[in-house]
Amino acid sequence: MSDMNVSQVLMQMRVMAAQAKGVSDVAEVGSKSGADFSAMLSKSINAVNDTQQASGDLKKRFELGDQSVGMVDVAIASEKAKIAFTAMTEVRNKLVQAYQDVMSMPV
Repeated sequence: MSDMNVSQVLMQMRVMAAQAKGVSDVAEVGSKSGADFSAMLSKSINAVNDTQQASGDLKKRFELGDQSVGMVDVAIASEKAKIAFTAMTEVRNKLVQAYQDVMSMPV
């Protein structure tokens, strides 16, 4: 991929991220993209962790006989946690693969 194509793809990604955030100034997004990515990644990991913690809490409450928690609620929470963890793992795998691809490029 040439430098021009990489620049175009990066700019398109910044524009899409700005549109998702509702930001009208794309230049503003480009200047903060590094910090935003790490904050977004950290926030995503914390959200997955929170989902898993909530699922564990529901399971424990159900096992202890809490009448306000049904089996359906436990199953749904468990599947949400499983899907979130799987998605996070896939994103990690893609990031690692992209890093390896960049590092193996000749200079």
